[in-house]
Amino acid sequence: MRVGVPKEIKVHEYRVGLTPASVAELVAHGHEVFVETKAGSGIDCPDAAYQKAGATILPTAADVFAKSDMIVKVKEPRPQEIAMLESRHLLFTYLHLAADKPQAEGLMKSGATCIAYETVTSRTGALPLLKPMSEVAGRMSIQVGAHYLEKEPGGRGVLLGGVPGVAPARVAILGGGVAGVNAAQMAVGMRADVTIYDISNERLAELDMFFGSQIKTAYASRDAIARAVDEAELVIGAVLVPGAAAPKLVTRDMLKTMKRGSVLVDIAIDQGGCFETSHATTHSDPVYEVDGVIHYCVANMPGAVARTSAFALNNATLPFAIKLANLGAEEAMRQDPHLANGLNVSGGKIRHEAVAEALDLPYEPA
Repeated sequence: MRVGVPKEIKVHEYRVGLTPASVAELVAHGHEVFVETKAGSGIDCPDAAYQKAGATILPTAADVFAKSDMIVKVKEPRPQEIAMLESRHLLFTYLHLAADKPQAEGLMKSGATCIAYETVTSRTGALPLLKPMSEVAGRMSIQVGAHYLEKEPGGRGVLLGGVPGVAPARVAILGGGVAGVNAAQMAVGMRADVTIYDISNERLAELDMFFGSQIKTAYASRDAIARAVDEAELVIGAVLVPGAAAPKLVTRDMLKTMKRGSVLVDIAIDQGGCFETSHATTHSDPVYEVDGVIHYCVANMPGAVARTSAFALNNATLPFAIKLANLGAEEAMRQDPHLANGLNVSGGKIRHEAVAEALDLPYEPA
């Protein structure tokens, strides 16, 4: 198969769909790989490294799309990239369609087969291609939250871990999944006062066993979340419903009870965000203020640590990319129902039920 890797064009997105090591693996399996010039420059992987791995370097994204059967990216395609997709193409990337109807309609119009990293599952029902970026985003959420609690960027002037004689900041983490656990690990390491909220009693029991006395857990009722928002200096939104829009857990009325200079970090912003006052921001303009509360809602958080993120993502995506290249999309998904769960769009139709429901579009199973 001919595999293409265009340079990412989302604002301050430095990751790349395939690293040189991943290219070498695909070439070893007999596939051709076309890489847009400087696609890996953001992670210090020059064109020469890709050429050494066996890739052909092309000058433009248009050349990559024209030459390739499968396009491997990181972030969802921008309108100018969707315009280059054809029905013959297989697109393998993050899509997050539940919060982006124009993108979904563009992909439907293209006729391309589009497999989303975020809805590929494992045998246990986990999301193996979302996990590495959830780990990164969870850990980053505490770093950025701690920074914006500082006075200079407009925060409350609170040290996350406190000092002897002064209490640490209270951190409320909404969601006990991969992102939430990684956020908790970082917050605990910084000696914050941490509570994780979740709607699964089984998951809360697992978290209690894992963290012991280092954290507190609470069932995520509306009343409990309202109290958390009232009391916490830092709230991390880490909820996920695979393929669907994130539920709005924190309302505008709840926000008004927060202390001035407190911080919200919405990891769920790719799926529409879990705070009513959330809207997507960028690394160049990452925060805004509502009712005196700082909102950090960057839609591609892991892009800030692009080298770590790109290699972690490739570790997870490469086996699936090889399977798709070796067998073709149809046969690969026929053999692997977990990969088939990643199919969001094909033949001009929405193929993922949760995505269709979120977008109020017809659902047609493949």
